[in-house]
Amino acid sequence: MKTTNHRPNKRASIAKKASRPAGKKAQTTNRSKVPVSVKAPRKNARSKTGSGNAGGYGPSEPMRIAKAMARAGLCSRRDAERWIEDKRVRVNGSLLTTPAVVVGPKDRIHIDGKPLPSLEPVKLWRYHKPKGMVTTHRDPQDRPTVFDALPAELPRVISIGRLDYNTEGLLLLTNDGALARHLELPATGWLRRYRVRAFGRVTKTELDALSDGITVEGVRYGPITATLDSVQGGNTWLTLGLREGKNREVRKILEHLDLKVNRLIRISYGPFQLLDLAPGGVDSVRRRVVAEQLGETVAKELNLLEDTPARPVRAGGRIGRTGRTAHKQKTAQPRRKAGNGARN
Repeated sequence: MKTTNHRPNKRASIAKKASRPAGKKAQTTNRSKVPVSVKAPRKNARSKTGSGNAGGYGPSEPMRIAKAMARAGLCSRRDAERWIEDKRVRVNGSLLTTPAVVVGPKDRIHIDGKPLPSLEPVKLWRYHKPKGMVTTHRDPQDRPTVFDALPAELPRVISIGRLDYNTEGLLLLTNDGALARHLELPATGWLRRYRVRAFGRVTKTELDALSDGITVEGVRYGPITATLDSVQGGNTWLTLGLREGKNREVRKILEHLDLKVNRLIRISYGPFQLLDLAPGGVDSVRRRVVAEQLGETVAKELNLLEDTPARPVRAGGRIGRTGRTAHKQKTAQPRRKAGNGARN
């Protein structure tokens, strides 16, 4: 943290130079809310060959302390800010009183007296969310959450978008908030596709009209691709593709067409597909693949160009290099092979 260092007179300034690290000028800050850096100690025991966070040192590039704590897998950024308010965080031995602090590779960071863990590289996982779980870290109704069910080997992760309690299928997870925010943006233009089973009947003409978008209860939904796959008894199987991912979008649109959704499965999110990943299964996506999908400029901004492949983790079965996971739990799947799908 750049600390304020006034120079009342020349003699005092000369006297202070004796205790100041060589080549390091005193830096001043005002009392505004602009983030400041924490002045690091002169000696740095970190190995020059690694960019990891050994011995509680800060990130390899400057970032806010809350982001550094989140990247280390300790907590969310909001929780990090609360921990700072609770006086649990020290930087270079100084107790932090504000999260508006920027830390770098030479800063020593301790939380509750323990050094900051090594910062994890940016990673992405495919997860097959089962029905009957909420996509939140804390549920006021104490329902099962996705994050409680994840394998212990995973670091702290956040979801890219959400799937509601009764929706199953592909949910992307990451340990990096910037990547999550980028992939959630409608401007990314990635198509989310779903397989839907709904009670009732619908015509091809009604489905084709969705390509122009539709307004339901005053909410405007963008263009939707919809195909009629099959009819089984009183149910109709559909495949829908959309790019916005508004709250309960698929259910509300189909209810407007007098269809009652009784099963909803997201089968793809952009180029990432569910395929035969078993319910509850997790599979890492190679960083090189993510970087290729995002393009070099965005990948560089999100620190995805480092040559550090993501490692598979276990989730009820072994995950191989192909990204397929064996899982003991089996549920009924649509007869049609899953292609690319969406979210709700």
